[in-house]
Amino acid sequence: MRATTILASTSVLCAVLYGAALAAAAMPPGVKMQRELLTDSTGMSLYTFANDKEANRSACNGNCANVWPPLKAAATDQNMGDWTVITREDGSKQWAYKGHPLYYFAMDKIAGEKAGEGRGNGAWHVAKE
Repeated sequence: MRATTILASTSVLCAVLYGAALAAAAMPPGVKMQRELLTDSTGMSLYTFANDKEANRSACNGNCANVWPPLKAAATDQNMGDWTVITREDGSKQWAYKGHPLYYFAMDKIAGEKAGEGRGNGAWHVAKE
């Protein structure tokens, strides 16, 4: 009985760890999850923009992109699961998560800072899983 309980517990733990490994593997390089928030590999916060009304299309171009730089994707990057490589108005590539293009906030200077939350009359939000 004890051996069965240990085996069952081990199986559950393995399944959880395997699921976490799959989720991590399905993220672009340089992106990670920190307490349900999406950051880059250095811990800088990523944001979504409520004015991105059309899935996988950025509405933040020109001067907007100077304050809210896009999370760039390489020309060779490919879609993976919930992650999509989108083409911006200027032809550059950007990552989107579940249809939401991702951005940095230029005023965030240190890892974990979230100074962009609620900016633009509440249009900007820290990206969450």
